[in-house]
Amino acid sequence: MINIRTLSKISLAAMLAVSMAGCSSWDHMSRRSKTMVGGAAVGGLAGAVITNGGVLGTVGGAAIGGVIGDQIGK
Repeated sequence: MINIRTLSKISLAAMLAVSMAGCSSWDHMSRRSKTMVGGAAVGGLAGAVITNGGVLGTVGGAAIGGVIGDQIGK
């Protein structure tokens, strides 16, 4: 079962990802750029959850997710 601390971290990361996506110039981005941003957001969130909020896991997950999203968007 997910405890409150984990749920609050997931919620915070999701809100940050959504707010960053809303502030960007999404309409003028290419499909490849959009998939890269989406991959980085999902990867960062997954890295944060897996490492229990660790900075290195979050940044590493975002980097790996961005690369995967970039390759999917080709």
